[in-house]
Amino acid sequence: MPSSASRVEQPTLTCEALRDNPLGDPIERRIPVYLPPGYDDDPGQRYPALYLLSSHGSTGPALLNWQPWDVSVPQQIDALIAAGRMAPAIVVMPDLWTRFGSSQFINSAGIGRYEDALVGEIVPFVDAHFRTLPGADHRGVFGRSSGGYGALVQAMRHPETFGAFACHSGDLYWEYTCLPGLSKMHQQLAQYGGLDAFIRDIPTIRPKGGTFWELVMTVCWAAAFGDNPGAPHGFDLPIDPDTGALDETVWARWLAHDPLRMADDPAFADALRGARLAFIDVGSYDEYQLQVGARLLHRKLDALGIAHEYQEYPDGHRGTHYRYETSLPLLADVLR
Repeated sequence: MPSSASRVEQPTLTCEALRDNPLGDPIERRIPVYLPPGYDDDPGQRYPALYLLSSHGSTGPALLNWQPWDVSVPQQIDALIAAGRMAPAIVVMPDLWTRFGSSQFINSAGIGRYEDALVGEIVPFVDAHFRTLPGADHRGVFGRSSGGYGALVQAMRHPETFGAFACHSGDLYWEYTCLPGLSKMHQQLAQYGGLDAFIRDIPTIRPKGGTFWELVMTVCWAAAFGDNPGAPHGFDLPIDPDTGALDETVWARWLAHDPLRMADDPAFADALRGARLAFIDVGSYDEYQLQVGARLLHRKLDALGIAHEYQEYPDGHRGTHYRYETSLPLLADVLR
C-alpha cells in the first residue's frame, strides 16, 4: 500500500503559442496535475500521463471543484485506484479556456493556437516536470462533449503524441450537432447587437441564459471551423446575417472538421487504427443528438476495420462525467 496520498499540483506555464491571440486571452495558464497515491514514495517510479480536455464552458481547474451530490475528478480517480479498478496514473487537466468558452483544441485565426499550446508546450512541460513515462505509447487524451471532440481530433492529428483516447459524447456529425444552432444564429446575433457587439460584451452579458449559451457555442464553432485570417475577426460567418441563410461555401469548410469526414482521410484512419485504445461512448438520450454521430462513427470504424470500443448508456448529455469511471481504467491499463 502506498504511504503517500494523492495530491494535485497547479504549476503555471507561459504559452508562447497563445501570445498575441486575437481574443486577448491570458498566455499564462494553470496546468493542474493529479499525482497518484504513492507518487512521493519512490522517486524512480514513472507513470502514464492522461490529458483531460474540458467541455465547452469549462476548463481544467474547474474539474477540481467540489460538486454537490457528486465528486470531483481527483476524487473519482482516488476511488478507482483505491478499489483496484485503475492503475496509478498522472492526470493533467490543462486550462485552455477562451472568451468563446473553448478553442475546440485546434489552431484558428479567430481564437488562437491552442493545438500548438497543448501539443508543443503543455505536453513537453509536464514531461519535464513530472515523472511521466515518455512517448505516445504511455500518453492518452480524453474528454467529454467539446473535450471529447478535442480528444478524438488530437488522437487523429497527433498519434506521435497521444497513443490512446476516449471520446465521451463528443461533437460529431455537423448536420445534427451544428445546424440547429446555425438556423437561429441570425436572430440571436441581432438580439445582441451583431457579431462585433456580442464578442465585445461576452464577459459582461447578464444573465447568461440559454440564448447566450447557444450563441457563444455557435460563435466558438464559427471561429474554429470558419478560419479566415483575412476576415475582420479571423473567421467567416457560416450564415448570411441579413437573411439567416446558410453560406454553403463556409459550411463546406466546417464539414472538413467533422470527425466523421476526417476518418475518410487515410492518414487519420491510420492514426485511429494504431491507437492502443479507441474508446467512444454516448448517452442514448443525448439532448444534442450526439448519439447519432457516435453511431455513424462506430459503423464507419467497423467498415474501415479499426478496432475500437463503443458503448451507449441510458442517459443524456449533461452531468455525465461519471462515465470517466469507465474509460480511465482502460486508458491507464493500456498505457502503463
